[in-house]
Amino acid sequence: MSSVVSDGYRRRIRSRELFYALLLLALLLAAWAAWQMLGARAAKRGVVTDTAPTLLRPPFSADVAQPLPERVELDARRVALGQQLFHDVRLSADDSVSCASCHALAAGGVDHRARSVGIRGGVGSVNAPTVFNSGFNLAQFWDGRAPTLEAQIDGPVQHPLEMGSTWGQVLSKLRADAALVQRFVDLYPKGLDVESIKDAIATFERSLITPNSRFDHFLRGDKAALSPPEQHGWVLFQSYGCASCHQGINLGGNMYEKMGVMGDYFAHRGNVTEADKGRYNVTHDAQNLHEFRVPTLRNVALTAPYFHDGSAGTLEQAVAVMARYQLGRELPETDLHDVTAFLRSLTGASLEVKTP
Repeated sequence: MSSVVSDGYRRRIRSRELFYALLLLALLLAAWAAWQMLGARAAKRGVVTDTAPTLLRPPFSADVAQPLPERVELDARRVALGQQLFHDVRLSADDSVSCASCHALAAGGVDHRARSVGIRGGVGSVNAPTVFNSGFNLAQFWDGRAPTLEAQIDGPVQHPLEMGSTWGQVLSKLRADAALVQRFVDLYPKGLDVESIKDAIATFERSLITPNSRFDHFLRGDKAALSPPEQHGWVLFQSYGCASCHQGINLGGNMYEKMGVMGDYFAHRGNVTEADKGRYNVTHDAQNLHEFRVPTLRNVALTAPYFHDGSAGTLEQAVAVMARYQLGRELPETDLHDVTAFLRSLTGASLEVKTP
């Protein structure tokens, strides 16, 4: 009889202990949820806290990022022709500007200006994005107004502040070059025309891939390719939420996102321009106001200044601004160091600065 009583008593004790344990867990989860809600509300008011713990968790699935291919299948003759045209100033009205003027291949595919300078000193409205790996983007331009690289070429050639030309002027000059005309005849059924010019340049641009970064080697299984701080930066990059926008083969370039999800970036920066409306200028949908194509992070260490407005002069500044306005966080200095260390591992092997 006493044994039965003892067993029943023990079961009641265990049930009570389990009840209190579950109650404690529920209270902790409720407190954590309340803290998250308060932090999000504070961030939306422009108050960003620095007391939030870094929530480290294992890297996401392999779908988060993929290595760049080592080569792409393209017609080598068209690539060579496009390369010549990419550097040809005859595409501009006064023969002073080429595609390479704003997308210098020896400088990360950019011109390192907040806003590019075109013919007669005209200043553009946005920062020139890199041309490297641009063939992997879902669309071209910050606002995505060109669906393809071919369509993108119309923009700078005819823009009054960039090349300031017309296709009629371009054709007139290029058709005076007998050797160039023959190259087009050899490669295109219709010879030298607007569509063949755009195809050649776009084909060359698709060849501008920058594979075999140290991060690519890491993704392919070489864990020693990244230093411990860089590996920690990759974990932080995912844990903080950077990878929610910067993912895929290009670590970006495959979606649109609003600039200022967790704070009013433009109100704080001031001097709002028409270009700051972003994708709204294309769709005229209020939901797209201040949305931009997420930039690729490939070779990002080489492409300062950053953002569509060129407002961040260093990689550290860019990461801090993104954390503040996109994630509602202020990064501890050690985390900022490791995230930027990781980002520097994204430079393609062909663009790495070799030291003796």
